[in-house]
This record gives sequence, C-alpha cells and structure tokens, in this order.
Amino acid sequence: MLGRVYKVRAWDDTADVVVVGYGGAGAAAALAARESGADVLAVDRYLGGGATTLSGGIVYAGGGTWVQRDAGIDDDVDTMLAYLRAEVGDAVSAATLRRFCEESPAMIDWLTGHGVPFAPSLCPYKTSYPTDDYYLYYSGSENSGGYRDLAKPRQRGHRTHGPGVSGKALFEPLAASAARHGVRVRTGTRSTRLVVEDGRVTGIEAITIAHAPAMVRRRFAALARISAKPGVYHQGLRRAVEKLLARIERTHGVPVRIRARSGVVLTTGGFIANGEMVARHAPGYPWSQGLPLGSAGDDGSGITMALDVGAASGKMDALSTWRFIAPPSAFFGAIAVNALGERMIDESRYGAALGAAIAASPGHRAWLLVDSELASEARGQIGAQSVWFQRMQTERLLRFGSVRGNTVEDVAARAGIDGSALRETVDAHNRAIDTGDPDPLGKPDDIRRPLRSGPFALLDISFKARLTYPMPMLTLGGLLVDEDTGAVRLESGGVLPGLFAAGRAAVGVCSNSYISGLSLADCIFSGRRAGTHSARPLPRG
Repeated sequence: MLGRVYKVRAWDDTADVVVVGYGGAGAAAALAARESGADVLAVDRYLGGGATTLSGGIVYAGGGTWVQRDAGIDDDVDTMLAYLRAEVGDAVSAATLRRFCEESPAMIDWLTGHGVPFAPSLCPYKTSYPTDDYYLYYSGSENSGGYRDLAKPRQRGHRTHGPGVSGKALFEPLAASAARHGVRVRTGTRSTRLVVEDGRVTGIEAITIAHAPAMVRRRFAALARISAKPGVYHQGLRRAVEKLLARIERTHGVPVRIRARSGVVLTTGGFIANGEMVARHAPGYPWSQGLPLGSAGDDGSGITMALDVGAASGKMDALSTWRFIAPPSAFFGAIAVNALGERMIDESRYGAALGAAIAASPGHRAWLLVDSELASEARGQIGAQSVWFQRMQTERLLRFGSVRGNTVEDVAARAGIDGSALRETVDAHNRAIDTGDPDPLGKPDDIRRPLRSGPFALLDISFKARLTYPMPMLTLGGLLVDEDTGAVRLESGGVLPGLFAAGRAAVGVCSNSYISGLSLADCIFSGRRAGTHSARPLPRG
C-alpha cells in the first residue's frame, strides 16, 4: 500500500531521468543514463559533489585493474571475492558481490575513460591514508590477522590522483564529463517529495533558488562551500551557516515540479547529519561524541521521501565509526586496551573495526599502549608517512592525549586502569611473542612487537568529541533495492515503478562493514546500475 499520493497536472520541467542528489553516485547514475540515450536532469540541494568531494577519493577495486597490473600486483576476482565475502556478509547477495568483483576492473576503466586520474604508485607501508607519493595501498584489513588466511593480501585502495584529500579528483572529472555528455544540472534545488501517479513515481516536487538574482546565488554558493568544508570539521559552524542558507531558501525559493518520463534516481546520501534520525535508528550508540562525516545534505531526506510512499528500508541501525592509529605504521605494533585493561582487537585491523570495538567497550573508553622504543620509532615515521591532518592528529595524541609512567603499573594508575589487569595483558602479549605462539587476537607475527622498555605511554583513543582527534562516523543503511536494477522495493512487496536508489541512500555492498574505498566503489557500481535501468521507458498500462 503506497503512502501519500500526489496528482500533478502541471510540470515546470521534464526529463527522461531525474537524478536527486549529485555526488559520486548521482554523477555515475546521470552518466549511465545518458549513455543509455536518456535526457537527464540532476538536481542538488547545494552545489553538487556531496560527501564524495569531502572524501579521501578512495575507490576499492581489484580483480586485476590496470592500476594494479601497472604496479605489479597480480590480483584476480576470486581472491578479491574471498576477502570481501568476509567483510560484506549478508549486505548483498552472493551473486551481487561476485558481480561487483567481476566488474571491478571495467569500473576503473570506465572512471578513467571519464577523466578520473589514477596512478600505479604502490605504498610500501600500512596506513589509513597514503601521502601524495602513493596512490595504491591496503585500504582495508587484507593483510591483518585472519584475513590473510582467507585470501592473499592485495592492495585495492585506488586513491584518485590529486594533492591532499583527493575526493574532488573523483567527482570533478565525472561532473565535467557529464556536462560534456549533455547532463543538465540544477543546483540550489531541494527536493521535498516524490510525485506518484497511478502507482508509479512520475517526478518530484522541489524548492529552487535557480531563478533568484545572481548576487543571491553567489552568496548561497559561498555559504554552501563553508558548510561543506570547514563545516564538516566544525559542526557548530555548519549549523550557523545552514541557518543562513535556509533563510535564503525561504526568501528566494520557489516551488517547482519536475517530471521524469522514465525514472527518478535517489542518490541523496545517508542520514548522519540528522541526529534525531540517527538516535531513533541506533539508540544507545554514542553518536553525539563522533564527527558526522559528510555534507549537510546527508540528512536522510531522500530516504524519508521514499519511505513516505511505501518504500522499504534496511540496515538503518548500521553506523561506521573510525579510529585510525596509523600513520605512523609503528603504532600497529602497540596494543589497544579498554578500561578493564583488556586487549580489544587485532590492532592492525582497519580503523572502522577498531572504532566499533571502542564503541562497544565499557564507557566507550580505550587506550593504545606503547613503550619507549615503539614511541621513538613512531616519531621518526610521522613526517614521511603523514599528510597534514594525520600529522596534526598524531602530534596531538602524543603531546596532549597521553599519560606516561615508568612502569606498566604506573601508567595504568595515571589513566585510571587497573594496574594488575594491564600487567597481565602485557605479559600475555609478550609471552606469546617470546614462545612463538599465535597472537590471541590474531595479529600477524610480522606486525607484533614486545612492549618492555619504559617509560610507557597510554594514548587516549576513546570515543569522545575532540576537534583535533575526531571519531568520524557515517550511516550505512538506506532503502532496499532490487539488486539487478536498483529499483526501490516496497514494504508491501515488489518494487515501486519509476523509483531507483544508489549510493548511501540505499543498502549496498558496504552496508555491513566499511573499509576505505568500498562506499565510493559502491556509489559508482550502484549508481551506474540505477542510471542504466532508470533510462528504460516505463511500460504503459
């Protein structure tokens, strides 16, 4: 049974395919629809780019991409699938995951063909994000404990080539190619509801400032850029700017109705910017202490529009929170302990796995224990292995986020941890190394380090709000879609004709477990799927 149904007789604009939200998934959907011969109009509440432009620009790809081949990496589909099967779980079907892996090399070819730059420069050390010298690296837990036994570790983190945090190097070439191919884009346009006629989605209603005076649109654009960045790092600033943007929209916005002859594609992102929505779907989660990662447009509005007309959703309680401890790579040899002095995880795992362990620990508290030798090695790596924000975070952690003591018991007492429990944890860790026994939590032997040399330090990696050492987080759930077409499924069964979804507005490959690049890769994979199928004319009954 559909929810609200709106009959609309007059349209202000028309296209074959209307893409709502114009980030990475939206650009991929628009291009795919154009490649299928459709007339495409994309609308975006802000300036386009979404969370993609704020991201690190990592695309998780393998199976033998041209980048891997040029870097001398001999990956194949089955090896990629064996690893991802453990990460992805039941987020998508086995057939869809295999298709994702099989199409991975062609996806990189497609991106390259649309101007997205990659480079086969292999990062020689394990890191959360490589410096500008390297653009192919282990972006997940491929070479961590347990996963090495499932599949040969292979570097699959394809960082788009560009200085600093290179998400723009992914979106901007796609947007430029879309423009060359005739995709129309209307920014400053907030979609408010879906239009449903005779059981099918036939368009959207929106508020737009597209026809406001040029001076107003320039001011809107300037404020939107501030909201995106630095607003992503300072939520108070973002809230203040969003109030000004809302005032412009109330004063100069006009309602419009846009018809979609074939289909509407929702690529509006997740809902991490909507605290009330996060709290409702993930009660008890310490989300208020994390840093919402994305744009202000990641407020769940696209998901809600679809739910209002009977759409089904899934994985809405799935959040990903990240605590990265490297660079410096030496920190992988440290041990992460909770408030009880117990180890929590194989420390070489991807930062989202550590973040999940911290979120589940008593009081959401955690520390990284290092000895003097490890601390000295780590300090020597900071300059060579870090980009600016990583250097800032590590220096802050070492200088202001730590307590020190000459013995394990001393440092435990200063951190408020039971000294005997921490001593037992450290002794068990060192003893396993000395006797050649496997690490109890699976850390590979080549990463393990004994911790013996005082003074010791406990670095505070707890889940709490810190501007210079934030805990980034994002939502992973969304609308349920048909995995062959991207069509949005109904709560009552079947799909809603004319409505498609992709990226973080939909359940996808990364909706159970996040590793760097898997979300952007899913945005391209699911965006192209939705764009292609939305371009096919709806049958008329």
